Amino acid sequence: HLPHSRWWNIAARTIHLAATGTLLGGHVFGAEEAALRLLLWLAIASGGALIALELYPSAHWAHQVCALFVYAKLGALCLVPFLWEQRVPLLIGALAVASVGAHAPRTVRHYSLWYRRVMAD
Repeated sequence: HLPHSRWWNIAARTIHLAATGTLLGGHVFGAEEAALRLLLWLAIASGGALIALELYPSAHWAHQVCALFVYAKLGALCLVPFLWEQRVPLLIGALAVASVGAHAPRTVRHYSLWYRRVMAD
């Protein structure tokens, strides 16, 4: 068990939500590229931190459907530097994937593709 894991998760999630929300708005409204690239890397790093926090107590998270949503979102974010002209559709896609993944029923989010059953109590 990671000491204060709940607070680490809240801090990383807050940073991630602020970075991704500001990033999408900045791209939609044409903010300066340098600032947007910094926000992009902050969004990727904070997303990576959230993955690490999920994996710390158990690797079971890695093969649940909720992880697939996270991998898809992080993948879209990582494509932005290489597909700069497509950044707004990629970011909107990442937002849509995150929204669906976060609000899917528990039986969907915590279904394990490895064990073929729901892993959460």
